[in-house]
Amino acid sequence: MSAIARAIWFIESHFESDISLEEISEAAGLSRYHLSRVFGLVTGHSISGYIRGRRLSRAVPDLVSGSSTILEVALCAGYGSHEAFTRAFRDQFGMTPDAVRRQGHTRNLVLLEPIRMDPAHLSDLEAPRFETLQPLLLAGLEETYPYGGNAAIPSLWQKFNAHFGHISGQKGNVAYGICTHIDGEAEKFRYMAAVEISDAGDLPADFATLKLPGQRYVVFNHRGHVSGISATMNRIFGTWWPTSGLEHGETPDMFERYDERFDPYTGTGVTEIWLPIRT
Repeated sequence: MSAIARAIWFIESHFESDISLEEISEAAGLSRYHLSRVFGLVTGHSISGYIRGRRLSRAVPDLVSGSSTILEVALCAGYGSHEAFTRAFRDQFGMTPDAVRRQGHTRNLVLLEPIRMDPAHLSDLEAPRFETLQPLLLAGLEETYPYGGNAAIPSLWQKFNAHFGHISGQKGNVAYGICTHIDGEAEKFRYMAAVEISDAGDLPADFATLKLPGQRYVVFNHRGHVSGISATMNRIFGTWWPTSGLEHGETPDMFERYDERFDPYTGTGVTEIWLPIRT
């Protein structure tokens, strides 16, 4: 069982009570730092968002049945008041608990079901290589996404690809997709579609720049369609990383590297996954 699967099992077994990130990370065999970031990359949900969604989804049948008051349902779901439960419920489903109770059905609600990590769907992991990179100055377009909002990333690349090859100071024909965490933010991450540049002189107005420090990386290959990269990430952090003895390095969390082996039109080919490590 992978580390992410162990984390999901623990959450599913305990989410009706108060559980901490420390307890989940211990069950998964990953540090809190890695688990909080990798969980989102692999599942599309933050840990807190997944727990919240599962608690609220579990509460829906009791709302519809009318067997308990809304306050009783709220308390069972871990909320201390009707108001707090209503706010969270509306954020999750776009409707209030009262409205769901009145309509008497769940056909228009998207309930969060347990995530099933099927080992049969996990891609084989090639042996990685190790690289040392000098500092990189990158420029491109960046957006902040909620975990689970990864489906919007291709539209960022579509916009960025219109600039690719015509960016002032661009070095080479390699593209980078950089994931960085946001300090104090567990629900969202920052993603940049970028190229290496020699200087930040004459860039489009909507471009951002990012300087990565010189450091050591472990590099994995993902083969096939880029949409399946979460399965490779699950292999890396679920089975390889916990036994590697490595510690995560400085920013970024990771980056994807797209060279001539990747076809941006079809989304297929080889994507390199670079993870910074401490030496």
